Amino acid sequence: MHQKLFILFLIFSSINLTAQITGTVTDSENKTLPYVNIYTEDGRFGTTSNENGIYELKINNPGVYNLVFQFLGYQTQKKTISVKEFPYQLDISLKPETTSLAAVNLTGENRANAIIKKAIANRKRNAQKLKAYTADYYSRGLWRIENAPEKILGQEIGDLGGGLDSTRSGIVYLSETISEISYRRPDDFKEKIIASKVSGNDNGFSLNSAQESYFSFYENTVEINSEMVSPIAEYAFNYYHYELDGVFYDENGNLINKIKVIPKREKDRVFSGYIYIVEDLWQIFGVELQTTGQAIQVPPIETLDFKQNYRFSEENGFYVQLSQTVDFRFAMFGISGDGRFTAVYSNYNFKPEFDKNSFGNEIMSFAEAANKKDSTYWKKLRPVPLTKEEINDYVKKDSIQTIRSSRPYLDSIDRVRNKFSLTSPVFGYSWQNSHKNRYFNISSPLMGTHFNTVQGWNSSTTISYRQNESDENSGEFWRLYARLNYGFSEERVRVSGGFQKEFNDSSRPVLSISGGMETTQINKRKPISERLNDISTIFFERNYLKLYQRTFAELSYQQEMLNGLYFSGEFSYENRDPLINHTDQVIIDNEDVQYTSNNPLQPDNFGSVPFNKHDIFKLRLNTRIRFGQKYMSYPNRKININNEKYPTLYLGYEKGFGASIEAYNFDQFKASITQTFNMANKGEFGYNLNGGAFLNAQNMAYIDFRHFIGNQTRVYDGFSNLSRFNLLPYYALSTNKTYAEAHIEHDFKGWILGKIPFINQLNYNLVVGAHGLYTQHNKPYSEYSVGIDNLGFGKYRLLRLDYVIANRDGHREGAFVFGLKFLGILD
Repeated sequence: MHQKLFILFLIFSSINLTAQITGTVTDSENKTLPYVNIYTEDGRFGTTSNENGIYELKINNPGVYNLVFQFLGYQTQKKTISVKEFPYQLDISLKPETTSLAAVNLTGENRANAIIKKAIANRKRNAQKLKAYTADYYSRGLWRIENAPEKILGQEIGDLGGGLDSTRSGIVYLSETISEISYRRPDDFKEKIIASKVSGNDNGFSLNSAQESYFSFYENTVEINSEMVSPIAEYAFNYYHYELDGVFYDENGNLINKIKVIPKREKDRVFSGYIYIVEDLWQIFGVELQTTGQAIQVPPIETLDFKQNYRFSEENGFYVQLSQTVDFRFAMFGISGDGRFTAVYSNYNFKPEFDKNSFGNEIMSFAEAANKKDSTYWKKLRPVPLTKEEINDYVKKDSIQTIRSSRPYLDSIDRVRNKFSLTSPVFGYSWQNSHKNRYFNISSPLMGTHFNTVQGWNSSTTISYRQNESDENSGEFWRLYARLNYGFSEERVRVSGGFQKEFNDSSRPVLSISGGMETTQINKRKPISERLNDISTIFFERNYLKLYQRTFAELSYQQEMLNGLYFSGEFSYENRDPLINHTDQVIIDNEDVQYTSNNPLQPDNFGSVPFNKHDIFKLRLNTRIRFGQKYMSYPNRKININNEKYPTLYLGYEKGFGASIEAYNFDQFKASITQTFNMANKGEFGYNLNGGAFLNAQNMAYIDFRHFIGNQTRVYDGFSNLSRFNLLPYYALSTNKTYAEAHIEHDFKGWILGKIPFINQLNYNLVVGAHGLYTQHNKPYSEYSVGIDNLGFGKYRLLRLDYVIANRDGHREGAFVFGLKFLGILD
């Protein structure tokens, strides 16, 4: 009862007491209108009505104000009011816009086409009118779930932080931000978040950001996972048909053309709906556009609806954005729901005084105590009033948070969660003390069971303890772990372990100390996963996994030294033993196939080893330079954003010294440069070029050679397409000489297949690639591939199929290679 009274009090106070000018916007049938733009004629103050049609305009001083009420599809209404005291109540009823079709086909040409051609011709010029500005920005994000199941894939999902009611429905995410944003052409941007609020987490920070929620239809493409073609892109007529739905005049007397946007191919990277174009200026007045999850290739999304409203700025003769709403629906794994992201722009300044220090690589930051603003602050500055549902969510989750963060509640939950069951020794066990942020885990020996010809059946389990910093946003933690492995055919136990500490979540310095005994792949880049090797070995007698044993002590450190400059270093002592096969067990005996030895150099010599037992010290130094890297600064965290305009450079040095066999000492220098970038409607292109050279390495140990990421299973194994070879045998071209690799790939993202009748209904992506390898004293190796990505059914698109042609030593080989995007999860 007390909670209900409190909610009623909040609703009353949020609608009346804290607002300066408030009211409800309805249509001619007295139905409330959500997301109507309300602003003063000079553009200084602005707001938007909420889902219930209620608005609040934050004006502090009495006086005469000219208010504008604007909503696409309705006649814009101006109202002059004289405010003597606050709160001031003003309810408005908007009439549907009356459109005329008198101008259609006057010249025999489709009038809509002529308008769009003019908008396209003036697109760049209009976009360039917005040279620089500052503005106030408000955003709100909301996710709802409907009829959620109790479990997904056997895992209980609970009530999602108190968001679900007895019908398993409700708000699972609600957040708000108030920001100050700055912009300068062509791409300088900065946002300072003044206030941030997350329902149910008084220490949390909203994920909403102005730059990530900004969608400009003046650009040729709008990035929403895929590059979606704007209705006024320079090549828009390749994607759309247009119809003139009608015309009307706005409050400035400008003629507005309402154009219906019709995709030529529904599953292409396109929108449908309406775009409003201003006659003579050929600028955007507003958009009401929709796309689908199939179009953006995010299967859980069903629909995305974009609505943008603009007002005319006398200062620069340009229609500037007032507000944006993005509505979406989603469904997958039995969960469905909807959501909305709302953005409101106000208090524009088109003549800001920027200097050379106004912009940099930091694109977002938080003011001090931005997440500690109380309800009074939000009532005063929130431009879009909360709905009853949102108020109820804040009150309920704040109450729940108080209870669920208390020690008695956390202890009670832990007692249930920490129970040891009869299946725990098989499926693993976890224990935690939530109040003190302590976690203990024993991994599943069953899931850690594998098969290889060296150990036979073998099982591993990892025992770990982790202590997190009490401040959940700091990212600081330390961890102890031990890994036990037993090989049944070897009858041998191996134990390794270590300590790891991360000092903060900004520059992410991590110190690691580890040691023990373990088996590891001769190719330290691990080109084949244990799970895939299990299958290829016991079913097909293809034992591609080649192992050796190392007894080691290792110290490593890594940190981002400067923005975009990342350093890692590692120093180790290793005692390294070659291993041989201990089993020939198979499940399916293939008569024409047999196991090979554990020596890649002599696969038919089962008693041979690829190197002699030895000790060695190793030093590895690596640097990664991300040119032009942008970042977002949270109070205790830094999120880096790769700038696709520039490549990433890797430099590395590795030294083996103090070896018990002197010839095994060596030096290696290596470098690589890689980049992936969008090519608008033509898809995504990526390349990776790398190479290296050895010094003093004529007779070095085979395990220190440069080994490449090959593939003999005809199944992709989780590596980037820009780092692997599809048909190269794992150890065929390993080298201790100079080497160079080149990988390129282009994903057309529907640019080709999306235009072919019938095939375009499948929503597949055409992918082409090429890979080359040079090693000293060997003929060059090359591959060319053509593939289809986004394979699958319905919302489950996890597959890829390529046909690859490889050229090696004058011989050509062709084969299909199958991609399982989830395979890496199984290891």
